[in-house]
Amino acid sequence: QLMARGVTAIAYETVSKPGGVLPLLQPMSDIAGRLAPQMGALGLHKSHGGSGKLITGMPGVPPAQVLVIGAGVVGMSAARVAVGLGARVTLIDHQTDRLGLAEAQFGARVETRFSTPEAIGDSLASSDIVIGAAQIPGRHAPRLIPLALLKRMRPGAVLVDVAIDQGGIAETSRPTTHSAPFYVAEGVVHYCVTNMPGAVAHTSTQALTHATLPYVLALAEHGMAALEVDAGLKQGMQVHAGRITHAGLAQDLASS
Repeated sequence: QLMARGVTAIAYETVSKPGGVLPLLQPMSDIAGRLAPQMGALGLHKSHGGSGKLITGMPGVPPAQVLVIGAGVVGMSAARVAVGLGARVTLIDHQTDRLGLAEAQFGARVETRFSTPEAIGDSLASSDIVIGAAQIPGRHAPRLIPLALLKRMRPGAVLVDVAIDQGGIAETSRPTTHSAPFYVAEGVVHYCVTNMPGAVAHTSTQALTHATLPYVLALAEHGMAALEVDAGLKQGMQVHAGRITHAGLAQDLASS
């Protein structure tokens, strides 16, 4: 319908800045990352099918082991909160520069590992909470946890698939809601709520408005010319003049 009506559509999640920064996605990613360990801790409760572990541990009782897959904005925010809660944290990514940044920020408080199927599988088997924070801008999230790997997780462990808005990183992930956030599959508690920041709408609205306003003002003042001035804003364009202009969207639609 957008193409048929000649609409120019710009997607929040693909507007960019130099260095691959996604300025309109960043505040929501940050909030989702901060929420993820909290939701994982809730999923560990027996009432949700979890193992009954307390993420913080207690004197004489070890804390939960948290695995974060993806060291972007979501992953780094999730790791920061998990460390703050006292969890033992492992962070996996396929980019060594991101792992270096994580090591510089967290030091020995976070173990970093290069992403391979073997590393993911080994880490899944020893984790109480797994946070899926991997994404490809404008594309389906990478499917990093097929069923065979998921079955290696402990009974009552929790998967918080933050990437569910992009299709999820696990084969067993399916969208859930804030009113019914959890389900159990293969003995693993899944939290796959779309639009996680909606749970904290007051904070999310303010953060997103601050990030969005400069682009709105530019479009209001310059119209379509704003896209020529700001290459990052133009990168966010998905549909224009009756055709798809974003390669990632075109590829995903072609394969669906």
